[in-house]
Amino acid sequence: MKEYQAVIVRLTRRVREDEDAITDLLNERSRGGWEPELITQDAERVTVVFSRRAEAGR
Repeated sequence: MKEYQAVIVRLTRRVREDEDAITDLLNERSRGGWEPELITQDAERVTVVFSRRAEAGR
């Protein structure tokens, strides 16, 4: 079974800050065993859906 987590990042329109925020998010979740499943973007935000295998007893 998998578990999912959705994260919404509000864009600042400052490219470097937005890149740093998304990079930090991906690195942080990766360390926790999460992998990106779906990434969508519009003018104001990026939505990332992560998944990982659920551990027994969760």
